[in-house]
Amino acid sequence: MTEQRGNWTSSAGFVLAATGSAIGLGNLWKFPFITWENNGGAFVLMYLVCIMAVGLPIMMAELLIGRSSQKSAVGALKEAVGPAWGVLGLWGVLCGFILLSYYTVIAGWSLFYFAQTVGWTAGGFPDGLQTGDLFGEQVSNPGLQLVMSLGFSMATVGVVYFGVQKGIERIARLFLPILFGILLLMLFSALQMEGSGEALAFVFRPSFSELEPAGILEALGHSFFTLSLGMGAMITYGSYIAKDQSIVKASAVIVVLDTVIALVACLIMFSVIFSVAGMAEQVGGSTVGMLFISLPQLFYTEVPFGTILGPLFYVLVALAALTSTMSLLEVVTSYVIDEHGISRHNATILCGAAVFVFTIFAALSFADVPVLSTLAVFEGKTGWFETADHFVSNWMLPTGGLGITIAAGWFMTREKSEAELVDATTPAWFSYGAWRFFIRFVAPAAISAIIIAVMFFGVDFS
Repeated sequence: MTEQRGNWTSSAGFVLAATGSAIGLGNLWKFPFITWENNGGAFVLMYLVCIMAVGLPIMMAELLIGRSSQKSAVGALKEAVGPAWGVLGLWGVLCGFILLSYYTVIAGWSLFYFAQTVGWTAGGFPDGLQTGDLFGEQVSNPGLQLVMSLGFSMATVGVVYFGVQKGIERIARLFLPILFGILLLMLFSALQMEGSGEALAFVFRPSFSELEPAGILEALGHSFFTLSLGMGAMITYGSYIAKDQSIVKASAVIVVLDTVIALVACLIMFSVIFSVAGMAEQVGGSTVGMLFISLPQLFYTEVPFGTILGPLFYVLVALAALTSTMSLLEVVTSYVIDEHGISRHNATILCGAAVFVFTIFAALSFADVPVLSTLAVFEGKTGWFETADHFVSNWMLPTGGLGITIAAGWFMTREKSEAELVDATTPAWFSYGAWRFFIRFVAPAAISAIIIAVMFFGVDFS
């Protein structure tokens, strides 16, 4: 018996779901960190150029491949491009599987800090508490890590279990407006701080003398990674788009929303950093430092209305993570449904359980567990978590993305791709010829530069 395939109920529902997939810890965590490391303005401008030249064309390519076939990543590539291309789809499914297995661990940290901030709001911030020590204690506690990861995994499975309309779209419609509201509230508070003017200048005033070649490469890399590209997520989501919904309009809105949220996150964090004496010198050790070490204490010592915003911020982090984890699980689940004929309910539970086995490995790699905490495959990366993150970020996503650009630009027929992008719903600003040029030449060259940087120059995008 074939599982009935769902569809998004409207363009707005799809845009919210896909935006939720793109908006994740990369927006709230990684982008502010790499913007800080690369001195702001010029890096941000370069990132905006890259996201328009690379991210947007690939977003459209993945969505059109999915919609043209109405199948998951493997079946979509087989039908849209050719039977051999199913291997690329399977690579994307595997990428989503591995990424979800350790992403859930980080997402679980948001639950821990939400509980902590609620306690601090109710009882006051403890005198003498070192938030760095607190972070170290919680990640090295195996039982706590497993409980938090299991909780987030169960929430993810619960959403995907109910399908596209009743699960993913419904949650996106509910949570994305809440996420936007919390962000705006935090931005309003941040702009009241004395460092907000310096933060605005840091983000939006370019100084190209401070932008190094490595920064350009990092802007290029993040413009690709931030949109959930290269792992089958947008192909899968694209397979649920109705024929009367515009891929071009939806792609543009998703990219704009994702970018705006990343910039707002920067303004919030940098306003805090520039308002606290000596904080600028303390930030920069790691992405973890901003989100889980520096900010928790600052909410209760420096940020206006911080006792309210502290818990709300970690609600924001949890919502952003959940809208990403449910898209990752959908990549794996839809493959099992389409290719193996298993019902959605059974496929979701099966895939969720399989992913959680590897989540256990990632969660325990922070504790003193033999092999899991000492695994060293890549230079400078120790433990299962860091190894998986490095492999996905530096190898799986770029190679998957390069494969998509080649498939859509060189092997999918012009007639088929044009039919998906150009119709009565296509906005006047879109040029199919320009898109085809960027997907055939610019995007492959850009992603090849990422792969070359990883292979020969030791650049690390994890």
